[in-house]
Amino acid sequence: MLKKEMIAMLLAGGQGSRLGVLTEKVAKPAVAFGGKYRIIDFPLSNCINSGIDTVGVLTQYQPLRLNTHIGIGIPWDLDRNEGGVTVLPPYENSSNSEWYTGTANAIYQNMDYMEQYHPDYVLILSGDHIYKMDYEVMLDFHKANKADVTIACMPVPMEEASRFGIMVTDETGRIQEFEEKPEHPSSNLASMGIYIFSWKAMKEALYDLRDQQSCDFGKHILPYCKNKGERLFAYEYNGYWKDVGTLGSYWQANMELIDIIPEFNLYEEFWRIYTKGDIIPPQYLSSDAVVSRCLIGEGAEIYGEVYNSVIGPNVIIEKGSIVRDSIIMRNSTVGRNVTMDKAIVAEDVTIGNDVVIGCGEEVPNVWKPAIYAFGLATIGEHSVIPDHVKIGKNTAISGVTTPADYPDGQLPSGHVIGAEKDGDAV
Repeated sequence: MLKKEMIAMLLAGGQGSRLGVLTEKVAKPAVAFGGKYRIIDFPLSNCINSGIDTVGVLTQYQPLRLNTHIGIGIPWDLDRNEGGVTVLPPYENSSNSEWYTGTANAIYQNMDYMEQYHPDYVLILSGDHIYKMDYEVMLDFHKANKADVTIACMPVPMEEASRFGIMVTDETGRIQEFEEKPEHPSSNLASMGIYIFSWKAMKEALYDLRDQQSCDFGKHILPYCKNKGERLFAYEYNGYWKDVGTLGSYWQANMELIDIIPEFNLYEEFWRIYTKGDIIPPQYLSSDAVVSRCLIGEGAEIYGEVYNSVIGPNVIIEKGSIVRDSIIMRNSTVGRNVTMDKAIVAEDVTIGNDVVIGCGEEVPNVWKPAIYAFGLATIGEHSVIPDHVKIGKNTAISGVTTPADYPDGQLPSGHVIGAEKDGDAV
């Protein structure tokens, strides 16, 4: 009989709608990060570094690139006959066929997958956070407290606490009450969406709440366990952790990688971040190129100037172009004499010659001011930008555009071309 002490279930089905055009065609965990990685590489690497060799990855929205990236798990040493990594999309069975309708519902639908390993503990993870954590230390804490559920938490500034699920604990760390995004929080200990469940406690909760619409861990499972009198503990984490759920936090987390002493270090020998490596040539910097404080991916060709930016693999930046404070993802091309300031350019984008990106005043976006903000110009994948146009701040572009899309040769700050507006193209 196959037996695993702890298995991980990694929730990677989210659309990440707050990332706007970056997630129009790809699930948020598959979005590129740090010039080389994808966001899901971080929790997967944490698993193998923590000694967890059985991981179920639950996919739903736009899963193709995620499936291709994970493959059979070779980069993370998760290609195993017993356990390893398994991609778990929603599937049809004899009694029903339904999408995952919440984080807990997704786990419930994969009960058969978990049952085959007879686990003592199940680790629930999100596929869209940037951090390093030894889950084995968290499991030791769980065992030491004879906990039914352990929730990873981190202290946040009190003024930001109302944005999170807040845990109120006693002096032993046992959770006394939850506050879901409270207006006046009683504590600053915020849930990170990382849970260890003892198998019996999770199984009971999932079965008892199986008819709950849109069943979620934070809203339904944890309160259920608490009300039953089960032992819930908060495991306090004080390392680097970033939810890259907005364009602003995504841009900032990338920029933090190129600090002189980065808060989040990608170069530690003892806690490596693994990813699918393509066989591509080294980067090339021409004799005229100027590069300062950047991450430059393999296969990139730089003929212009790049400052304080994260450049992905196989990106080409032509002569006369100046790129500052920007993220350019793999296989994109920047033409000649382009000026780019504070932009996020997705994969496989072609930018013409004599283009200016990130210019003008910073005004709110007319369609989605909460998403297209932070002074960024965001260009979705496979987009084409014609020659001689100017693109303002808090803008979004998606798709192949022509000069006719730019009245007077420009996209003013706060406007969009081809991006989704409440489900309709604009």
